[in-house]
Amino acid sequence: MAIKGMRFYGYHGVFAEENKLGQQFYVDIVLHMELGQAAETDDLKATVNYAEIHSFAKQIVEGPPFKLIEALTGHIASRVLEAYTMVNEVTVRVTKPHPPFDIHFDGVTIEMRRKRDADGRAIPA
Repeated sequence: MAIKGMRFYGYHGVFAEENKLGQQFYVDIVLHMELGQAAETDDLKATVNYAEIHSFAKQIVEGPPFKLIEALTGHIASRVLEAYTMVNEVTVRVTKPHPPFDIHFDGVTIEMRRKRDADGRAIPA
């Protein structure tokens, strides 16, 4: 399952003006999980509620600022794994489209994967 193109306004960054003025952040989340039961039963309990995933990402991006988008990305990934034990692995992509540099590009993207170990604990992938 992929939830793509979420946009939130946050105040993350190393520079004081980023923390004061803020900017848009784009978030994509890919969930690796078994979806066969949900397909067969048409039951929300057999899958994840993507509105809830959106809410987790929104709370984190619009919440207290991080200096690094790596930390922001990692917190989103960890929150998803904490909330849904049926998710075996999550990939989170956060794009900061307008870093405060005098250069022109489409932004900086951090992609982070987290998965569960044999005991079901979340670990970096």
